[in-house]
Amino acid sequence: MTGPVERVRNRLFPALLTAAGVTMLAAGLLTYTVPVQAEPSESATASPATVAIATPSPMITLPPLATPGPTASASPTPAPTTSSDPDRVATRVRIAALGVDLPVIKGPAGYPPCNVAMYLKELFQPGQGRAIYLFAHARTGMFLPLLETKAAQQRGSVVEVWTSDNQRFLYEIIEVRRGQTDLNDPSAADSEELWLQTSEGPAGTPGKTQVVAKPLSVGPADDLADAHPKAKPVAC
Repeated sequence: MTGPVERVRNRLFPALLTAAGVTMLAAGLLTYTVPVQAEPSESATASPATVAIATPSPMITLPPLATPGPTASASPTPAPTTSSDPDRVATRVRIAALGVDLPVIKGPAGYPPCNVAMYLKELFQPGQGRAIYLFAHARTGMFLPLLETKAAQQRGSVVEVWTSDNQRFLYEIIEVRRGQTDLNDPSAADSEELWLQTSEGPAGTPGKTQVVAKPLSVGPADDLADAHPKAKPVAC
């Protein structure tokens, strides 16, 4: 018999995720500051038939968020443990090879602020065995390198994500997708994945860049301060 928690997950999460997708994508999630030459997406999901839209602010319909299952056991993916902090959230993201290093806060209900990255609260957190979704504006000092750097130069780069319980998770970039207009794949992920998103044009531009990374390892932060940067979000 399905319990009350399961009924809430099956009915409420799809609605929350749909609303989040609409807010992020219809609000023109994330402005940019410099023109960048278009680069074909590496994902088959970014075909013209998939991303074609009728208006600058498409209403994105997302599939139901499935009940979390066990993390894939294939090495070197770290499996989450029962001892992990249930209140764990991402607090910092760094891609040293691209010059990215930002505090991470919970994504807002309205337009995203600058000088921070944000996590999509309707998805998951590091170590939970599903998709973690971080996004930030394509601006200097933020996620602009994800837009400006060619996909081939991003692949293989290590992404570090620190969490509120003083853990450091490592991920490796494996794919860069351009012109994306939905959250279908991260919402359907059944194993741990890290997704990073930034914009491809001024406010109202529908297509976004999504960078996908696979987990490598997890361990304690070298310094507690590393996991607790001072976030100073500003309106932009």
